[in-house]
Amino acid sequence: MSSRMQSGARADVYTRVTAEIIAAIEQGAGEWRAPWFHNGTSVARPTNVASGKRYRGINTVALWLATMAGGYTDGLWGTYRQWQDAGAQVRKGERSTIVVLWKQIPSAEPAGDDDNDDGGRRRMFAWAFSVFNVAQVDGYEQPPTDVLPESERLAHAEAFIANLAIKTVFGGSEACYLPSTDTVFMPDFASFRDAASFYGVWLHENGHASGSKHRLDRDLSGRFGSASYAAEECCVEILSGLVLADLGIAHHPRPDHAAYLASWIGVLKDDPRAIFTAASKAQQAADWMHAQQPLPADGRPASSAIPDEMNAGQPTPALAAAL
Repeated sequence: MSSRMQSGARADVYTRVTAEIIAAIEQGAGEWRAPWFHNGTSVARPTNVASGKRYRGINTVALWLATMAGGYTDGLWGTYRQWQDAGAQVRKGERSTIVVLWKQIPSAEPAGDDDNDDGGRRRMFAWAFSVFNVAQVDGYEQPPTDVLPESERLAHAEAFIANLAIKTVFGGSEACYLPSTDTVFMPDFASFRDAASFYGVWLHENGHASGSKHRLDRDLSGRFGSASYAAEECCVEILSGLVLADLGIAHHPRPDHAAYLASWIGVLKDDPRAIFTAASKAQQAADWMHAQQPLPADGRPASSAIPDEMNAGQPTPALAAAL
């Protein structure tokens, strides 16, 4: 197969994968959860100890600030009573952080002529709660979590990413790319739910690195929450889905791709073509990644790094287990 034919085949796959991602978003992708540290306690995703649900809106910001001020390394929070119910005790002298729960309740006032026919007005009430981080309590034992065995690593995916020649530092609880040092940071392999999640996140962060000035020179200067930041996140998450398909790790977009994109697409609501622009940039980044792969002596395209069984449509046993 010629290089041009191989590139055309990849483009067809990319079009299909992007269409499936957009369809999943439109149908309701659900809530995104980081695919590592199964108890959901990343500091970037503050979580309630009793319900297991993530805090939302301004509460997330308040808990981020408290995390930075306190130097906490875990995103698990709870009220005094919730920690007691979990068998732990808040230490004496620890300062709480306030979060707010909004609830809508019916009003006793009769509906006016300008009200909807809902039987009456509805009011929003806010309840303030004092919460403490897990670092502020004694006696709490994290529930056991599964550990992803090293035997689940995929050699061809490891080689593909290694050929990108982007430095990766493993350890810690966050995945990110630091442009100032051109370094990707990743949680350990054992922390992930499955191999596909690990390689998907690793490709996502290497996708950010592909946009550095000495590579594809995308705009990486956007602040968290801005439209440019959201556009970059959409680009590299689509990229992750594309290359996972290329490598035979996931032939269709994983649900977490659509959920993650849905969490950002609202920022881009004023630009209906934003998702397609992101997809175009994602394809450019994927093509760049393939261009970094060595050309074997037989002259086959870079995708021949994928096992022959996968090129023939028959995945190896190890890959089949990951699909």
